[in-house]
Amino acid sequence: MPDVDRPLLIAHRGASAVMPEHTLAAYARAIDDGADAIEPDLVSTRDGVLVARHENEIGNTTDVAAHPAFAARRTRRQIDGEWVEGWFTEDFTLAELKTLRAREPRPALRSTAHDGQFEVPTLDEIIALAADAAARTGRAIALVPELKHPGYFRAIGLPMEERLLAALAAHPYTRRAPVIIQSFETANLRALRPRLGTLPNVRLLQLLGDPRSRPVDPAADDAPTYGAMMQPEGLRTIAAYAELIGPPFQVLQLQRGRDGRLRSPLIDAAHAAGLQVMPYTFRPENTYLPAEYRNGDDTARHDAGSIRHIRDHVDAGIDGLFADDPAVARRALEGE
Repeated sequence: MPDVDRPLLIAHRGASAVMPEHTLAAYARAIDDGADAIEPDLVSTRDGVLVARHENEIGNTTDVAAHPAFAARRTRRQIDGEWVEGWFTEDFTLAELKTLRAREPRPALRSTAHDGQFEVPTLDEIIALAADAAARTGRAIALVPELKHPGYFRAIGLPMEERLLAALAAHPYTRRAPVIIQSFETANLRALRPRLGTLPNVRLLQLLGDPRSRPVDPAADDAPTYGAMMQPEGLRTIAAYAELIGPPFQVLQLQRGRDGRLRSPLIDAAHAAGLQVMPYTFRPENTYLPAEYRNGDDTARHDAGSIRHIRDHVDAGIDGLFADDPAVARRALEGE
């Protein structure tokens, strides 16, 4: 992996604190701002093309509502047990999605100056961007794709794992560049494990959610909770098929020991199981910072607090992190 002596800086949805998330512009800005890796969340179009959106519902991240031709496609659908209303990528061909433009999903917190400027990118376009940036900068730019709602997409006849592996194998860059595939589900990561023999540069990351909830795996009603997966036995189970975990930073529960050092029971237990720990998501706005790092109202940025927040987690031993503003996170990692 790039710069293995320091935590891996993953641009969460690109430089999503300053540009519309999951656009080529956001990924390019993230790389320019010092990210080691870019994270595209992947969903499928009706014609089976992998594109980058945080969810398959796109009413909040594109201008689809402003297109009269697509008004009739607004619908209500059950996704992973939750009812969601809006427009869904699986109802659009790639050509139709390309007529839409991205918009900022958090307009109360972040600038909307770039709304309407950028397309929904495909995985192939994102790989090409990373390859071009690596050649230009001389740095290995890692890709950290997340498969969103993979069980749902497989159930409707649009499995994403096969298409992701095919795309990685098809591009010279991703046949050698660092790649980390992530998912909140477990069955797909387990199935991917034996298929990665021909792709030695690819690792797997098990995402962990609210400790009280469970992975939404097909035919796995008895799946352990994420909380159980964070226990030593659960971590050893994960280590049999994945190399990394991605927990929310809130569950790391940093504690200062008698020696003055910050420690985390989960980080220590994961390392003991042979897993690396890359928590999510570090953001620069007060509303997302724990109380002890805030300064001002919830809508304001507080870069200094975010830097302290990240540094404390680095001191506790994280191996990487997902950040919405890579420029701020880079300052934290380099001690500025």
